[in-house]
Order: sequence, then C-alpha cells, then structure tokens
Amino acid sequence: MRDLRRRPLPLACSLLALLLASTVAHATTPVASVRIAFDRDHVTDVRTAGHADLQAGRTVTADDPVRIASISKLVVALGVMRLVEAGALDLDADVSTLLGWKLRHPDHPEVPITLRLLLSHRAGLTDDAGYWQVPLDGALADLLADPRAWDSAHAPGRYFRYANLNFPVVASAMERATGERFDRLMQRLLFEPLGLSACFGWSTCDDAQRSRAVILYDTGRESGTDDTRSARPACPVRAASDGSCDLAQWQPGRNGALFSPQGGLRISARDLATIGRLLLGEGEVDGMRLLSPASVATLLAPAWVRTGDNGVTAEEDASGQSREGFFCRYGLAAQTLSTPVEGCRDDPFGDGRERVGHAGSAYGLLSGLWVDRPAGSGVVYFATGMQDAPPGTRSAFTAIEEQLAAGDLPAATVTATADP
Repeated sequence: MRDLRRRPLPLACSLLALLLASTVAHATTPVASVRIAFDRDHVTDVRTAGHADLQAGRTVTADDPVRIASISKLVVALGVMRLVEAGALDLDADVSTLLGWKLRHPDHPEVPITLRLLLSHRAGLTDDAGYWQVPLDGALADLLADPRAWDSAHAPGRYFRYANLNFPVVASAMERATGERFDRLMQRLLFEPLGLSACFGWSTCDDAQRSRAVILYDTGRESGTDDTRSARPACPVRAASDGSCDLAQWQPGRNGALFSPQGGLRISARDLATIGRLLLGEGEVDGMRLLSPASVATLLAPAWVRTGDNGVTAEEDASGQSREGFFCRYGLAAQTLSTPVEGCRDDPFGDGRERVGHAGSAYGLLSGLWVDRPAGSGVVYFATGMQDAPPGTRSAFTAIEEQLAAGDLPAATVTATADP
C-alpha cells in the first residue's frame, strides 16, 4: 500500500524553494538605492530606485534623509578641522587635558592619545567593549576603563585598527572645547553654514525632514531603524538607565556617544553631495569658504598606509560588511581608494583611479562618498535592505557597492536627472 504521508513532500519542497528564492532576492535587491554624481559646481546626475517606505509605497528621492552610517565620521572630522582652525582644538595635543580625565592605553600609559590618532584609528582602541551602549546618564570614561576597549597587542600610533569607539571620544573632546552639545555643535559648524537639512539623531531635524526618513529594513523586509511614520522617536539618544529621556542630563564631554558620531548622521544624498563638492573645492562650496585648503589637505592625506602587517584591513564590528584588503590608506576619517600594494582590494570602481572619501555599513545600509580630486568629480550612493550582501567580484567591497560605484542601479529607475 502506498504511504500517503509522502504526498505533501513535493509541496513542501516547492514552498522551501520559493522561500529560498525570496531570501536570495532580498539579499541581492535593495529596498532603496540612490546615486548622485557631481562636480565642483553642481550635481550632474541623479538616479533613484525603490522605496523609502515600503509599507506606505513611498518612493525614495535624493532629498530624503537617511542614516548614512560611517560616512558620519568624515563629516565629524570636518567639524574637528573647523575647531582646529579656530584654535579650540589641537590635533596633536593630549586629549586627556580636554576630557578632564586620563585617557591612556593601560599597557602603554606613557603614550598620549591625540585627536590625530583617534581620527585615523591608530589610538589603540577596539570595539570589543562596545561603543554605543553608554546610556544618557552614563559616562564614556567607564566604557574606556574596560580593558577590552584596548588593543593589547599594539601601542598607540603604531597600528591601524578601525574602531567606532574613537568617535565618541572625539565628540566628547569637541563638547569640552566648546561647551556645546555635539548635535547642536555640528549644526553650527557645518550644517547651518552650508544650508544642509541634516542632523545627528533626530533632535535637531524638523518634522518635515523626519516624515521623509528613509526606513532601514531587515532581511525580512520588516521596518526597523528610522521607522518614524507615526511620531518622532521616543528618545533621540540611548535612554537613561531608568528608561527616562531628559536631555537636560547632558553634560559637556561626559558622554560623546549620545548622538552616534560614528554613524548617526541623517542626511540626504543631495546634501551629502554638497559635502563632496566642499572637498573638491578645497574647503569652499557655492561661494562659502568653510575650511582652508591646508585643512582639507591635512584631513585627506593618508596618516596610515598598509605596509606588511601594520594594521587590520577590514572592519571587525558586526555592522561592517568589508573583507580583507578593504582598508589600505586612511587619513583623518578619510579613506583613500585604489592602493597599489599587494593584498589591497580597495577599488570598487575597478578603474585604478585614486579616490578619497568614506564608506558606510549599518542596519542593512551600504553607502559611499568618493571624490576624484584630479578629475574634479565625485559620487554619493547608498542602498538599503542589504544585510549580508553578496561579495563583490573585483574588490573587498560588496557587489551592490561595485554596482553603484559603476553607476548601475539594480532596479527600475524612478528618476534620472541632472541639476541645471
């Protein structure tokens, strides 16, 4: 007699195949993708595809703010250089003097930690103890007292190890130097002078900006980070240990992690292109001189170059999707691409041209801001819904980053325009 219990198996196999196919499609196709090309004077091309909000059917535009991830670091560095030019910060001074507490590698207490070391990921810090977990009523110094926060194998200044934790320390120093809250300080130093609708966290962005937020989706296309459709976020920072969210608890420099300087910038691709044009203009954009050419040169010049075993060449934090050979030259929060050194795979464009900027990866978003200074051109791009994106074929970047670098959007184009 035939065993009827086997009859559902073909159906089960079919359902499994459909599920696997759907998972593969989700892994390779972004929810939203945006790419902007620009030169020193204006935007030259805008291409967008997909949705900022799947549930509402809202298509993405180049003017929608997105949590741009680690490109935030480059933007923070621009703020640092403004304070350096104003005499409020010194790239090579012991940052402990500003912080009001001793910041030292526990195994190398004789080596001062400076902003130059922090910005170039050579301060000896790691992300093993965390970097965003400090609550509103906490102190960054407590996290840095954890031995796991430090690279036990290398002294500060001798080794490159990309660590998000560097930037809460930088933000703390900025607050102590000015007495201003980090998110408001960045408004004053950068966003207001350039006319950018940008913010760290959502506290300094208005309701109109918030309503256009690009939602970052998980692998099941469930909405997650920056799902701000119903209301402002209950707390724009990590809440206090008792669950409260009174920003009046803020104290200058106590907790520079509050507004996620390492990756919490919300900015549109179009406004990010203005930042790119500022770099191409050696500190000037649209008639506004924000930094001197010397400051831009200091920011972008590699402070570390891969030579043998002198650094970790991929991000170690779980949020990163880079692979070995991703980092080979790094300045003050500025990565240089296409390094002609064995083992370096840092050219997602595939044309061998040197570009400078920064990549980003968090919550399924992959992003890039890259400028070709000799050519006077650049590109901004991002894609969402790309957790565990397939690897690229020509670099240590992912396949979607290689596509966007080359100008290919992986879905039907919604707009393709250029500014006049």
